[in-house]
Amino acid sequence: MKKALNKYWAKVSVVLAMIFVITACENGFENGGFDVSSPSNVLSFKLNGVSGNIDQVTGKITVVMPYGSDITAVKPEVVLEEGATSNLDLNAAINFTNPVKFRVVNGNLYKDYTVTTTVLSPIKSFTINGVAATVNDISKTISMTLPENTDLTALKPVIEVTSGVTISPASGTAIDFTNAVTFVITLNGKSVNYTANVGVPVAGLTVAFLGTAATRAGITNMDEITASNWLFDTFPGAKYISFESIQNGADLSGIDVIWWHFDSAANLPSVAYNPAVTNALKNFRTNGGNLLLTSFASQYVDALGIVPSGKGPNNVFGDFPPNGFVDGNSWGMSFVGHENHPVFQGLTTYEAGKANLLQSGTFRLNHTAWWFLPEWGGYTNGEGWRNQTGGTNLASEAWDNALDGRVTIAEFPNSSTNKNVIVISMGAYDWYNETNSNGVPSQANEFIGNIKQLTQNSINYLAVK
Repeated sequence: MKKALNKYWAKVSVVLAMIFVITACENGFENGGFDVSSPSNVLSFKLNGVSGNIDQVTGKITVVMPYGSDITAVKPEVVLEEGATSNLDLNAAINFTNPVKFRVVNGNLYKDYTVTTTVLSPIKSFTINGVAATVNDISKTISMTLPENTDLTALKPVIEVTSGVTISPASGTAIDFTNAVTFVITLNGKSVNYTANVGVPVAGLTVAFLGTAATRAGITNMDEITASNWLFDTFPGAKYISFESIQNGADLSGIDVIWWHFDSAANLPSVAYNPAVTNALKNFRTNGGNLLLTSFASQYVDALGIVPSGKGPNNVFGDFPPNGFVDGNSWGMSFVGHENHPVFQGLTTYEAGKANLLQSGTFRLNHTAWWFLPEWGGYTNGEGWRNQTGGTNLASEAWDNALDGRVTIAEFPNSSTNKNVIVISMGAYDWYNETNSNGVPSQANEFIGNIKQLTQNSINYLAVK
């Protein structure tokens, strides 16, 4: 009995000691060196007199500057809570082209802020027949695609510009967009030229979306569904064909381009290797038919004899739901040296020969089936790859201006003058951004327009030489 009482009082002593420690800690926080009542907020933030919008919860400060503002060297005007200090040098000019982070300290509390500054575009909107254009202020381009059979010779764009800006030709003017059109933007006597390119899908094309499902309605992969929906919305002559139908002798003679976008698995399905299927697609190509192979379908170049045996993509990987990740960086490509190639026309670029395809913050599976050049496959560089595969490497990752590190977009010939296969193989070519591992929907990809434009250009280029 005595032992039991001793154990009881021992437990009580431990509990009382814990209560004492917690109370002491709380008193220490309230009365000691860590002052939870000290504010550390930014009360106001201005650049050249323009007030930023401050989100005190997230610490994000957003500043929208008028068109023509130079934000490369600006002294910010910052008002802090009384007693607070900041590590931001308020006496020096700061470059706000990229987000600027700083910390505010007050007592023993601190808070981190990020300033994101944008300069208004001179063109608020540019539409023709209700279709909105993509305006790129870096490349100074205006790009849009109108429905098939649209007459480009006398279109009247509706243009809204920012305050103080004039544009010529003016909004509502009838313009021939058969070729590129130059618009002159003027503010305070200074002018800059924007180039407008208006395109339409090639009329009369029959484009077939190839899939493993028996019918289009049977497709289950969301990336493949999204891509096929776009195709049928864009090309009136679109149709669906299955591998099974090809195996059973489907007539392919009336098809201009077959597009296989395979996103469901890193390994190609066994039906794709069926001799009846591969022979039919080889004959289709020999007779002038064209192939667009994207995502994991890039590997099909080996089975179809488009490249020498064993010279298909040598670096194939990617996640599958619920796995995946969110990256803080946008993913894109470099096509330096091929800026004038038809497949890249009308893309929104961030510098010459470079365009983003996947926006930072979007959930991604990184489905990749490309050629990794320097260390693998004995290629050494882009020239070595061209010599060994017979293809032309059109693009690589954004950092690779020499196109010697990766092959992410390539074309292959049927003859010396007829390039009838295009491969798009990088993880940034992502039609559908799944929810993340916590079930939270991904943010919209602002660069999806580049994926659509790249695909449409590739189809048109393959079909019309």
